[in-house]
Amino acid sequence: MSNDIKIRKGLDIKLKGEAEKLVSDAPRSKNFAIKPTDFHGVMPKMIIKEGESVKAGDIIFYSKYKEQVKFVSPVSGTLKEIKRGAKRRILEVVIEADTTDTYKEFGQKDVETMSGDEVKQHLLESGCWPFIKQRPYDIIADPEDAPKAIFISGMATAPLAADVEFALGKRKEDFQLGLNAISKLTSGKTHLSIDKRSASFFNEVKGVQIHKVSGPHPAGNVGVQIHHIDPVNAGERVWVVNPEDVAIIGSLFRTGKFDATRVVAVAGTEAPKAQYFRFKIGSNVKDILGQLPANVRIISGDVLTGDKIANDGFVSYYSSTISLIPEGNEYRMLGWLPFKDNNIPSMSRTSLSWLFPNKKHKVDTNLNGEERALVVTGEMEKVLPMDVYPMQLLKECMAQNIEKMESLGIYEVAPEDFALIDYVNTSKLEAQVILREALDVMIKEVG
Repeated sequence: MSNDIKIRKGLDIKLKGEAEKLVSDAPRSKNFAIKPTDFHGVMPKMIIKEGESVKAGDIIFYSKYKEQVKFVSPVSGTLKEIKRGAKRRILEVVIEADTTDTYKEFGQKDVETMSGDEVKQHLLESGCWPFIKQRPYDIIADPEDAPKAIFISGMATAPLAADVEFALGKRKEDFQLGLNAISKLTSGKTHLSIDKRSASFFNEVKGVQIHKVSGPHPAGNVGVQIHHIDPVNAGERVWVVNPEDVAIIGSLFRTGKFDATRVVAVAGTEAPKAQYFRFKIGSNVKDILGQLPANVRIISGDVLTGDKIANDGFVSYYSSTISLIPEGNEYRMLGWLPFKDNNIPSMSRTSLSWLFPNKKHKVDTNLNGEERALVVTGEMEKVLPMDVYPMQLLKECMAQNIEKMESLGIYEVAPEDFALIDYVNTSKLEAQVILREALDVMIKEVG
């Protein structure tokens, strides 16, 4: 049985460079890295030192404030370097990999005979717990909490994002096993949202409530789905897991090993090969794609929410897409003129792009202006399919007015839900940054 959800608000940004439905094994990186900056709010405490050897699945560091939340090595090798930034903050833990991996054995487990507490303990000990995040606040879930429900989005609507069904096509058994395990962590329901047009194995999974979703981006965002299925209120917690990580969890129970392999889409007009690659979490981009020109922006993630990384940087922990587009470092003469260029996808009718709704565009990173003191009423609401007033919420976030933020729905949103607002708002406010800072205030003041 499934429930249909139709999203009407939003905007599909059609870009050139979509990944071809072809999977190849990427060259094995010489170096891998786990970046504590990928885990918002986590202060790492190192377990091993530079020069020590590790197996795949060995603990590298744990969270200072939640010692049971551990982070493990994706490969076997030697801890090469701990890169630090200002105030000795750890930025990257770099591991020089062996030619082949040696795994720490966690033991095969029969999920059906395990209790919820046993499943939780196994995920904590194996380093799979960081795959589970919570709403509100969009941070790693607190294992001491009891979520009212668990949500998994089996679809992606962001520009150039990986096709989830294709990426998991050969991991059906692990995905189902992962669902069986995750479902034991809550007394409520486990919800799986899929594309309404889907004809894949997602329709056949068991033990979850399936929701068929249709509509423009951000219909694929798990936050939007939560809002339409079981909204988060003050004091409540729901947990979310990416479908690729569900399969990794299933593999752990089936094999007894932490296998951090993902199928990732490499997309964008500047991609040497726009296709899918199979590699480990934390791989080095240069080893996968080779040396890229200086005018290419490498984004770990999709173009709306991903992180900029260097050519010799490492893929982020949660990324299922690597996007490559041109740097916007060229001035567009008279770019302020209406109808100047129809190659920029825009919600505004001052661009000709609306006359060509199915055209795919080649875009760069040019912001075409700077932040300005101009707010167009009703503009943000067109791309946020929630019962939330985004303009008013952002104002209160900037003022750090906790009571108003609560009443305007801050518990229901995460930065990725405001990514389209970043794109379309005339004032060019960094809505995702504003919201993230406000959520940090809520964590500190409300908890």
